[in-house]
Parts: sequence; structure tokens; C-alpha cells
Amino acid sequence: MENRILGLHHITAIANNAKRNLDFYTQVLGLRLVKKTVNFDDPGTYHFYFGNETGTPGTILTFFPWEGIGQGTNGAGLATHIGYSVPKGSLVFWKSRLQQFNINVEESEIFGEKLISFKDPDGLQLQFIESSTPDDRKIWTTDDIKDENGLKGFHNVTLTLKKADPTIQVLTDILGYDLQKQEGEKYRFATDAIETANLIDIIENDKIPFGKNAAGTNHHIAFRVANDDILMEYHEKVMSAGLNITPKIDRDYFYSLYFREPGGVLFEIATDNPGFTVDEPLNELGQNLKLPKQYEAMRAQVEKALPKLS
Repeated sequence: MENRILGLHHITAIANNAKRNLDFYTQVLGLRLVKKTVNFDDPGTYHFYFGNETGTPGTILTFFPWEGIGQGTNGAGLATHIGYSVPKGSLVFWKSRLQQFNINVEESEIFGEKLISFKDPDGLQLQFIESSTPDDRKIWTTDDIKDENGLKGFHNVTLTLKKADPTIQVLTDILGYDLQKQEGEKYRFATDAIETANLIDIIENDKIPFGKNAAGTNHHIAFRVANDDILMEYHEKVMSAGLNITPKIDRDYFYSLYFREPGGVLFEIATDNPGFTVDEPLNELGQNLKLPKQYEAMRAQVEKALPKLS
């Protein structure tokens, strides 16, 4: 792989109830629970990873389901919309399926691509988009959701900003994205380092209030690099641009750096290595509670503190 940002690695959002969150993403949307672990800083809270069979970077949506955190508000300074790539012709299926679960669906279009928009049980804004570019990523299927309809992984993510230029400078000068299209206050940036999960959209509107980060909002978005060496090259690039960035952090399934871009959105850069099969085999992903090493000796207390999922 190239010595570049390879699109999106994962997106992390906040939920208000662990069981409801788990049921919606696995049973309604048909994603695989790839990893069931806990928040590194709060072991009494789950950290769920949903994606395709192997948890391929670019397919992974993760959640901190903080019980009782309260409702967040989308707004400026947040990643406000998550776009999934779905097969051509599948929007009819998804509209019907979501309506069966009493979920309101809106049909629209962005940059010439048809989509449906809806919210998850916490109010997180999701979009299913028929991509205009080929997408051959392998779909995780269920009894209800087969290859012709399943979610392929991320297509884009939308940042809502009061002022776009400082964020655009980070995307282009540091992360290697280029402006692909613009329609009024909407911008689309792309990287040609990879063909999927490679789009960042921006909505610029100085009249939108700042968002409140709680349930139903995105906590951060993570960009993908192939390995630790490339990760640390980006550490130097971000530092050289005058932005504060964390040291390298071991997240068990990848290594990470975090920095807040000038528009307020928390960015992460994450590695492909070591991946989700480092602590359980592929056929058992998500079935067992996996704990960060520092909490393993406290497993009984942690399990007792976690919300019930059944």
C-alpha cells in the first residue's frame, strides 16, 4: 500500500443505550459485531465495533454507548452525516425495511448520487448512497439482508463547519485530499489513494450553532494508514502544521494519533495493523468480551458493571 492516507479507517459515535444500539446495527442494518470490548478510559462502558466479516478498515462504525448520557445535538464542529455505500437498486429495499421498523426515511441526492437519509434510535444521521463509482467490498450477509442489498462500508462522511478554509487546508496539505466537486456551500474532497471510503464532504454555514457531543452524534473520525511507520510520518506533518497531536496510542486492534482540526472536529489517524483477529479467530469475532490488558485482572468487576445485553 502507498505511503498515504488510505481514506477512512473508522468512525466513532455515541449512543445512550448499549442493548438498543447493538440490536439496531446488527438486527436492523445487518452489520457484524466485529468486536465487543470496553472504553479504554471507562471500563464500565462498552465499545462496540460494527462492520463487515473481517472488520476491514473503511467499514467499521464504532460506538461508546454511555448509558444515560442524554441527547446530543448535531451542529458545527462535528462530523454530522455518515454515508454508507449500498448496491445499485437497493434503496427501495432499504426504504421498505426501515419503514417496517417505523423509521422515517427521506429520499434525496448529493453530487449526482441517489440516497436515503434516516436517523438511528439515538438520532445519529445516516445516509445510504448508491455510489457512482465501483465498490467490490465484500458484504456481511444475514438471513434478511443478502449481497444485493447489504452495506458495503463507508462512502463518505460529512463535516459541518462555520468556516471551511482552515479544515480544507488540513485535508489537502496534510492528509492529501483534493477538491472533487462543489455545489454552493457543499464541498466534496477525495483521495485517489484508494477507491472506497475515500470521500470527505463539507457543509459550510456560519449560521449553524455549534453541536453538542452526546448521544446521537459522532465522537471522531479516523483516517487510515497502512502501518506504524507511516503513522509517525503523519505525526510530524501535523506537528509541523502547528497543530497539537497526541503521542502514538495502542488501541489493541490499531495504533492511533488524535488531533482536533481547526473547525473543531476530532480527527484520528489509525493503522491497519494488527487487526481484529489479534485476540480471537475470524469465526468468533464479536462473540466474547475482550478487555484491554490493564482491565483483564478486573474482569469479574468489569463484567458486573457493564449493562446487560440480553
